[in-house]
Amino acid sequence: MLTGEALLSVHQRAHRNLQDLLVHCANLESGDLDRNLEGFGYPSIRLQLHHAIGAEEYWVGVLKGEILVDEDDAAYPAVKDLQAYRERVYDATRAYLADAGAEDLNTARPLTTWGGRERLLTPAFVILRTVTHLYHHQGQVTAMCRLLGKPVSGLDFPLT
Repeated sequence: MLTGEALLSVHQRAHRNLQDLLVHCANLESGDLDRNLEGFGYPSIRLQLHHAIGAEEYWVGVLKGEILVDEDDAAYPAVKDLQAYRERVYDATRAYLADAGAEDLNTARPLTTWGGRERLLTPAFVILRTVTHLYHHQGQVTAMCRLLGKPVSGLDFPLT
């Protein structure tokens, strides 16, 4: 059984890495944040980061009975804007986890997702999915940074 406390710890550690990646990306040369690179579903670093943050916002919204979709990536033209977005989403997830009990987190229930589709989901697994999804896209961004000649390291999940 996953507790809110354990999920809060996992969430905080993942966001610590995301914050470090955003700091790294803030030092990229002008234009690199929006440079399109082939072979990635979201072709630029900025779009990768916006998607990763937005997906967490979406899934936590689903857990709260809301469909929150922020497709206006143009509203986040710079890393500082993405950092503010990350902080808002982090705070919303943290608040959700602080209020959720262990039984609620570990009991599958019908939840409405995109397009009004109802799915039987376990909230704790939804939260874990946002973390694995975040690391997937962090991997994409680190590969993109390497292609741009600006490698980043030290973003493995923190054990402490």
